[in-house]
Amino acid sequence: MSNTLGSIRKYLPTLRKREGSVSSSPTTDAPVEENLDEKRGKLDGDSDVDVASKEVTTAVDPDLNPGELTFEEDAAGGLGRHLGVFSCTLLIVGRIIGTGIFSTPSSILGSVGSVGASLMLWVLGFVLSFCGLFIWLEFGTMFPRSGGEKVYLEAVYKKPKHLATVIFATNAIILGFTASGCIVFAQNILVAAGQPADRWVTRGIALGVIGFVTLLHGLTPRLGVYVMNGLSLFKIVILLFVVITGWVVLSGHTHIQDPHANFRNAFAGSSNSSNDYATATFKVLNAYAGWSNVNYVLNNVKNPVRTLKIAGPLGLSICAILYLLANVSYFAAATKEEITKSGATVASLFFHNVFGAKAQKALTVFVALSALGNVITVTFAAARINQELAKEGIPLPFGNRFWASNWPTGKSPLPGLIIHLIPSVIVIIAPPPSVAYPFILDVEGYPGQIINFFIVIGLFYLRWKKPHVPRPFKVWWPLAVFFLAAAIFLLVAPFLPPANGKGDTPPLPYYLYCLVGIAVMAVGVLYWAAWRILPGWFGYEYVPRKEKLEDGTTVTLFSRQKIQ
Repeated sequence: MSNTLGSIRKYLPTLRKREGSVSSSPTTDAPVEENLDEKRGKLDGDSDVDVASKEVTTAVDPDLNPGELTFEEDAAGGLGRHLGVFSCTLLIVGRIIGTGIFSTPSSILGSVGSVGASLMLWVLGFVLSFCGLFIWLEFGTMFPRSGGEKVYLEAVYKKPKHLATVIFATNAIILGFTASGCIVFAQNILVAAGQPADRWVTRGIALGVIGFVTLLHGLTPRLGVYVMNGLSLFKIVILLFVVITGWVVLSGHTHIQDPHANFRNAFAGSSNSSNDYATATFKVLNAYAGWSNVNYVLNNVKNPVRTLKIAGPLGLSICAILYLLANVSYFAAATKEEITKSGATVASLFFHNVFGAKAQKALTVFVALSALGNVITVTFAAARINQELAKEGIPLPFGNRFWASNWPTGKSPLPGLIIHLIPSVIVIIAPPPSVAYPFILDVEGYPGQIINFFIVIGLFYLRWKKPHVPRPFKVWWPLAVFFLAAAIFLLVAPFLPPANGKGDTPPLPYYLYCLVGIAVMAVGVLYWAAWRILPGWFGYEYVPRKEKLEDGTTVTLFSRQKIQ
């Protein structure tokens, strides 16, 4: 905090100069001086309203303001700032720990071919996630408002106007579904109940889950936060139990005959294909996905700069340690062949081998609850992203007033939740689950890496073009370079043929998920052109204006006018 205040004090003269230059009073500077005295008092005193809750970056340099709304306009409406360090840490933990650590170790091992390579990828995912976290911390503390990458892309890529926003919106809405967690919940509940996992029964349960979560957050927002926090704590307990059980197995005090077998010649059988490693890395990064979850909801966070700097590293560290130790536990309790053939729930295999069939059924309930917690956490953040996109004026069916609002409670964005619900329902119903689950993971990952690439490029661009603006947190540039190099590798390597020539989603081509991800972003370009360029051919243009809704939310609306 002292670094933040020092940085702000350093730029108070610049702030005074800018406020004076934009003052609405032509005859006196008294109102400006009064405002500056008030700000200085909050800097030097111990105010209840922390200076870290202010967006000082845009106060110093208004040209950096992302989008059409000011910081105050963007933060207006809803429940306000009600999330502290505890809830934000659990928001990250609950988002990261979901289906990934219980479901994907088998497919990752199958891709890379060895236990050693698999563990190294989990370590690499941990390192890359921390590099990404520090980059997002720099952006998040500069622009402490909801929206995450939407905000950062808008601050950097201002021309062509709204292009970055629309491309991000297309990706966030089309690929922003929460289907995998719902499917895993349904599958595990059916296993626990001793019922066959019939395709339509599984889909019916999955649809019930996403519908329940939508109503939970949309109609009872405070209860939704309490449930979210409770399930996040529960997931930590589950993984701690897996880790401790793994230690017992390694100590030789169970019936597992050779718990150290997988750790001898751990790299035997490793794949030589860069495509295999790239595809597996996507899955690992997807399992770690969520370290930026607080960045999406900063309008709801108390003292967002301070809270983000604490909750981000703390939440990711908790998950990374538990992930690495959980993988060791899995490899101690089962052979490589058993894990590779275990399907989507390797954790069930772990409990079956250690405790027996009854414990395996109990574990499936725990995994189902973990998946439910992940769905609740993902949906909470996704709704805020959708609301921010609607507030920015991105053209949506039935008008932006509804989608940007906190209808019907005035406290939670149910319309934003509905935007998230629609693609989730489509993905749950449409594709065959056996192929859909791994393919969905791959498709979600590729456009995310494209966005990450442009975010890091934007970081270096702002360092070069805007070195004077305050940065409450500054990432060490070699970490950003490493993250950029990894993003480039993950964009190129999936197009190289895998060792088996098929990839991990046969009969689909191994490169198909990359093309689908690129196509989604291309749709965004076409949508932007239809909105911003095509009307000009017919002599019209869209002019922005702001409107304050009944619930206090400010939304940007565009009106079509004849070009003069």
